Amino acid sequence: MIALPIIALLVGFFAVYWLPALPSVWAGYIAICILAGADALIGGLRARLEKRFDEAVFVTGFFANMLIAALLCYVGDKLDVDLYLAVTVALGIRIFTNLGRIRALLVTAQRRRRSSGAAGPE
Repeated sequence: MIALPIIALLVGFFAVYWLPALPSVWAGYIAICILAGADALIGGLRARLEKRFDEAVFVTGFFANMLIAALLCYVGDKLDVDLYLAVTVALGIRIFTNLGRIRALLVTAQRRRRSSGAAGPE
């Protein structure tokens, strides 16, 4: 199970290393896609901790979020409106909300472990 992320990391590294550089015009779109992907990953981690993770929802959400974020940025560029700022703020809020919920879940789980261990026989 741990091998898949490691393989994906290696494939990504070698793809970036050996493929020609992307045009600098795409940099903003790629950054927004990375932010949307990070949002989906952190949301998936939260769902996993809440025991409601669904692979189909995760995969479709991962690619849909990246596509929609890039599309909004593209439309904003064509309209000469900074929609990438709106996308960045929205994704940032989602990421920090999910991170806060993950922290709360971990703290709650830690407290439960401590209280169940303290209530044992002496």
